[in-house]
Amino acid sequence: MAEAPFTLAIGRGPMGDALRQAGALPDGTPVTLPEIEPIHRAFAPMAMQQRFDVAEMAIVTALQAIAFGKPIILLPITLAARFQHRCIIRLACRPELTPGTLAGRRIGVRAYTQTTGMWVRAILAEAAGLQAADSQWLTQDPAHVAEFADPPFVTHVAPGLKLPAMLRDGLIDAAILGNDLPEDADFAPVFPDPDAAARAWFDRTGVVPINHALVASRAFAEARPGTLAALLTALRAARPRRDPDLLPDSAATMAHSLAHVLAASEAQGLLPRRMTVEEIFAPARALGLH
Repeated sequence: MAEAPFTLAIGRGPMGDALRQAGALPDGTPVTLPEIEPIHRAFAPMAMQQRFDVAEMAIVTALQAIAFGKPIILLPITLAARFQHRCIIRLACRPELTPGTLAGRRIGVRAYTQTTGMWVRAILAEAAGLQAADSQWLTQDPAHVAEFADPPFVTHVAPGLKLPAMLRDGLIDAAILGNDLPEDADFAPVFPDPDAAARAWFDRTGVVPINHALVASRAFAEARPGTLAALLTALRAARPRRDPDLLPDSAATMAHSLAHVLAASEAQGLLPRRMTVEEIFAPARALGLH
């Protein structure tokens, strides 16, 4: 028998669109899917107020929310991931800007806590020994979790400024962008041949650069674990199959990559305390969600 409707904030893509088309889980449970574009506008309301029963959330935001005691739980499925090496760009006329020459430079990113920025900083640390505090970070947005305070090497700028325009005007030396990465001959990746570098990194580390996962409010999860199990089944059935597979969909297959996220987040000052993968997935596991 179908249960009462529940709200799910999820972005556009094969998994979310399959649910939009169906309007319900396979068992007939109705799903209300609010239109939120871009989906990152759902992150703060979910983290701070549990505005939805279930929501897509950037992995750094989810980890911060859990670390600061927000009543949400992480569910074992990846909704979005991508190789990140191409996401840091420079002006094409400045070929001297490479991963090894970014110390002391001004780097723009939407928010210091943005997951894409976390991944790029982790990659720069590995590739060039560049630590977060070695550069000047210019940001436009605060963290989605209000308790987090940016470190002292981060400067907030007017939110109306666009990162590509700031790069053109010389206000920053490099910029990190995600889905809004410009396709413009004025810009070039900081990493030479970023696609080859990303694939070599993935082959060497086995780490999936997870961007977004799924969270549920603790109250909803504890009241309706069966609905969450059915939701996970539906999302996994709609999951696109690609090579390489960048969408791990279980606690076991996400563990290695999440350990990397935790280590990088701790090194970059993104978390108020040390966390483990076991801690993160314990609430879902206790509800039988693996």
